[in-house]
Parts: sequence; C-alpha cells; structure tokens
Amino acid sequence: MSTSPLRNMEIAVIGDPELVSAMRLAGLRKTYTIHEERHADESIHQALKECMSDPEVGVVVILEEFAEMASGAVGKYRQSKSILPVIVQVPSKRGTRHPDVVAYYKQFSRDYLGFDIEL
Repeated sequence: MSTSPLRNMEIAVIGDPELVSAMRLAGLRKTYTIHEERHADESIHQALKECMSDPEVGVVVILEEFAEMASGAVGKYRQSKSILPVIVQVPSKRGTRHPDVVAYYKQFSRDYLGFDIEL
C-alpha cells in the first residue's frame, strides 16, 4: 500500500482563542492563538510565515479579520506558484465580510480545485 505525502498533511489554524480551542477539540495540533492586542499583526505574520514554511501543513485556516491584517502576505502566498498550503479564510464570531458566502466558497473551490462544489 503506497502512502501519498498528501495523506499526511496537517491543517494549521490561526485564530482567536475561541476558534483555536474548538479546533483543538476537533483534534488539530498545529494551532496559533492570536490575542487581540496592539501587536496582533506581527503575531499573525509570524504564525503565517511558520505555517507556509512548514512542509507538513497542507491547509491554513485563518480568521477573515486576521487575513485582512496580513493581506499583503496572504496575497503573496496565494499568487505564488506553490499549490500547498491552501489558505482558507473563515468568519469570526462577529460574522463574515462576504455578503454572499455561498458564492465566495463556490468561487474559492473553483479557483483551488478547478471545479464547482454546490453548497
């Protein structure tokens, strides 16, 4: 039985204490808790840099508001030729910035998977 390197990839989470706690309960191990403080953007950039350079990480889940704070770095990683890791933005407890969430995730799946997923 062959094992693909993709099967062993992990999901990393960059989020607030609530998101990180929930993801830890779900079994995720690579988590980065960002506390809302004056230097949160530095912590977000550092966590994102660590995730993007870790060969074991296949998906990075990041709160939308944190992705906005690090929009330059997120944009740079998304425009790179690297397929992995994929950065997935999720809404915070305050809600989403996307007026049509279904359209956003449909476009996201089209961009990264190459086909539509009906939600």
